[in-house]
Amino acid sequence: MKVSEILRSKGDAIYSVSPDQRISDAVSLLNEKNIGAVVVKDDAGKPVGILSERDIVRKLGKEGAGVLSVMVSLCMTPDPVTCGNEATLDEVLNLMTKRRIRHMPVVFESNLVGIVTIGDVVKRKIDLAEQEAASLREYIAS
Repeated sequence: MKVSEILRSKGDAIYSVSPDQRISDAVSLLNEKNIGAVVVKDDAGKPVGILSERDIVRKLGKEGAGVLSVMVSLCMTPDPVTCGNEATLDEVLNLMTKRRIRHMPVVFESNLVGIVTIGDVVKRKIDLAEQEAASLREYIAS
C-alpha cells in the first residue's frame, strides 16, 4: 500500500500555520481540529516546519506560559521530513521510526498534498495483516 491510498481514504486536509503566527494561534487550531500537529508553510506554500503538541509542551516546560505569545518559527521543528505520495507504508514507517517522528507531510511535484501520521500508517498495517490472516484462514479451510 502507498501513501496516496492513505490520503485517498482519510482525505487530504492539511492544517497549517505560518512561521510568523503566534503559538497561541497554532494551539487554537490544534484544539479546534483535534489534531496533534500542524504544518508550518512559508508564503509560497512550501512546508518549512512542523509544530506538534510535543514541540509546544517542551517549549512551555523550558520557558513557561509566555511562550504562547512567541512566533511559531521559534518553537517549530524546522526542515520537516517529507515523503512522496508513492512511498510505501514500510518506507514511511521505517523513516518515522528511525527519525522518531509521528507526522509526515506528503509532497508531490513540489506541492504539499497531505499529511500522514504514525496512527494512519499503523492502522493500515494492521488492516493488511488482518486481511492476510483472513485469506490464509479461508485458504486453509477450503
